Amino acid sequence: MTEPNSSAHQADPANRARLRWRSRRGLLENDIILTRFLDAHETELTDEEVDAFTRLLDLSDNALMDLVLARKEPEGEVDLPHVHALLQRLRRA
Repeated sequence: MTEPNSSAHQADPANRARLRWRSRRGLLENDIILTRFLDAHETELTDEEVDAFTRLLDLSDNALMDLVLARKEPEGEVDLPHVHALLQRLRRA
């Protein structure tokens, strides 16, 4: 068994708090979806999933809502396999 990376999301309470804080959005719908997802899955997220989540949080509220509601699919810098996988989980949440 390997030791957790000290900079890894799960090993650093500050990183976890920062992700939760960034999940608070201007659009209430985004706020609810992201907060519920973190409530249910935060402790099991891998660092790759945290990276995908962070990339999604870098988007505007409207762009994020379009992706979560499957009105659009990821493009450009967020068109990555691990972002698509996390979006599928968010859409089911």
